[in-house]
Amino acid sequence: MTDTPMTLPRAERSALDRLRAWWGGETANPVKRVQFDRPLTPWLFLLPQLAVVVIFFYWPSVQAVTSSFYLEDPFGFGATFVGMENYTDALSGSGYLSTAAFTAFFCVVVTALALGLGLLLAVKADEVIRGADTYKTLLISVYAIAPPVAGLIGMMFFDMHMGPMKDLAAFVGYDLKVGINYWDTATALIVIAVWKQIPYNFIFFLSGLQSVPVSVREAALIDAQSGWRRFKDITLPLLAPTAFFLLVINITYAMFDTFPIIDVIVKDKPANNPMTLVYKVYLDGFKGNDIGGSSAQSVILMIVVALLTVLQFRFLERRVHYG
Repeated sequence: MTDTPMTLPRAERSALDRLRAWWGGETANPVKRVQFDRPLTPWLFLLPQLAVVVIFFYWPSVQAVTSSFYLEDPFGFGATFVGMENYTDALSGSGYLSTAAFTAFFCVVVTALALGLGLLLAVKADEVIRGADTYKTLLISVYAIAPPVAGLIGMMFFDMHMGPMKDLAAFVGYDLKVGINYWDTATALIVIAVWKQIPYNFIFFLSGLQSVPVSVREAALIDAQSGWRRFKDITLPLLAPTAFFLLVINITYAMFDTFPIIDVIVKDKPANNPMTLVYKVYLDGFKGNDIGGSSAQSVILMIVVALLTVLQFRFLERRVHYG
């Protein structure tokens, strides 16, 4: 007869023993032991990222929701609760509605052009043999330019006094007035925003095209003589996951990341220039000192983006086939 250590059931162990077992990382099945000796170790590794998310995302979001219900003094000397008045003022104002309409138009046009041109250039780059590396490097290099710098370069091209786009428009008999004429300014914003985003789409589309198996391409050459039919029936469905990812990214870019470009183009210009909802939040909050109103606008924008993302994944992702 040998003495064997007796192990009490987990329910009969004391609270102190259970705490020691949890701290020591003991599990019911030793084969499934975790890699870390202490259960808090992985949380310590995650702590910096969690702190960044809480401090820079969740806490400002809570502050924005709270401020949207108050009429606040811009210098922080007091606040008056006004309920939903900031929301009703924003949604009933003609200026806000016109800005929302331009934002929708701007997002659709920028996304469509950036995706279409990026895909076109990727298809052509995938076919280039001589000088392919130089061709791809020139297309990708634009992505290294920061958005404010891209806006400044675009402003130089569309400058009313020395810009080459001004001379080009004058050559065809049109007087281009960026910063004064509403649709001239909108055209400049769209051109610069599309130019800045094309390299990003080009990189992903080119990677997707190069991942198409050679056997599939050879089978497509046998089944379809038309290049357009091969692209529409074979290549494009295989690029659907990449295209869906880029669709979400490009809509987000058009709504938010174009802020520096818009700021460079329309800053210190007449007040009738187009702008997006994000830039209007900045103007009302930091220039107009309407903290409550700008907070309400940011909450509305956050809800719209969340609903748009849900709709994209709900209705568009089902058409995407992975693998």
